[in-house]
Amino acid sequence: MRAARALAALLGTALLAACGLQSGGAVPLRVGPAGIGPVPELGGVAITVGSKDFTEQNILGYLIEFALVAAGADVRDLTNIQGSNSLRDAQLHGQIDLAYDYTGTGWINYLGNETPIADELEQFEALRAADLAAHHMVWTAMAPMNNTYALAVSRRVSEETGVRTLSDYAHLVDTDPAAATTCVGTEFNVRQDGYPGMARKYGIDTGKVRKQIVQDAVVYQATADATQCRFGSVAATDGRIPGLDLVLLRDDRAFFPKYNAALVMSADFAEAHPAVAEIMSPISRLLTNETITELNRQVDVEGREPADVARDWMVAQGMVTKG
Repeated sequence: MRAARALAALLGTALLAACGLQSGGAVPLRVGPAGIGPVPELGGVAITVGSKDFTEQNILGYLIEFALVAAGADVRDLTNIQGSNSLRDAQLHGQIDLAYDYTGTGWINYLGNETPIADELEQFEALRAADLAAHHMVWTAMAPMNNTYALAVSRRVSEETGVRTLSDYAHLVDTDPAAATTCVGTEFNVRQDGYPGMARKYGIDTGKVRKQIVQDAVVYQATADATQCRFGSVAATDGRIPGLDLVLLRDDRAFFPKYNAALVMSADFAEAHPAVAEIMSPISRLLTNETITELNRQVDVEGREPADVARDWMVAQGMVTKG
């Protein structure tokens, strides 16, 4: 994994060029108010972009990279870092200049708060103030997309069991544990904003739960097949949910935090390069749940490369043109 990331870092510019963009400022741009053109203050500035190691994060990382390359920056690719804590550590230690991260992850996991803030804007504002004060990190350009955790079930199993909400699921675990076998990803299994916290909120007896810990990518198909497990932990904007006809259980006690994507960078970087937030804010505003779910679907269902999906979306929005 380390070798792969190192190679990605060395070949980041080549990857962008292969997708139709070039480093520097010699990027053919669409003329118009939405187009991203060279920004003098970013010309030749070395900027390292990171992401976590799943489809949506890779797409978001590439959106940053294409935008900043079009603005003239010298972009280094460090996408696909394993896990939230590794990405956070890389940012805190200055190995990565910026990345998209999630407000719920920041508020609960990074800052150690146990109770989410129900209103997404209030949570963003509270997180922004607290992380700046504690770690000199800036959160900005929040997107409307909310990639919250959820439990999913196949439409067939939902209809058979009548389970529509997390309260229904908790009741099924209590009355018929064998009918509520559940696949969970490794992070969801231990995070306080994952299964442990959900179980407390909904009064689930974890001793009764028939749970299998699997890789996140395995959960979706296993839940759709409903043989290995009948319920599964998912990210709400994952493209495999509509692709596999899965149903999200309604969080009727409002346990899960909001996970809006937002741009994260150090205060020093933000102060030195204010144009970065100005460039990325219009892009973030376009990232609705429907938009990111469709982009995720193109990768996870159609098998397209995240860089190609990100580039084509940027072209379709009039941000850049292919070289």
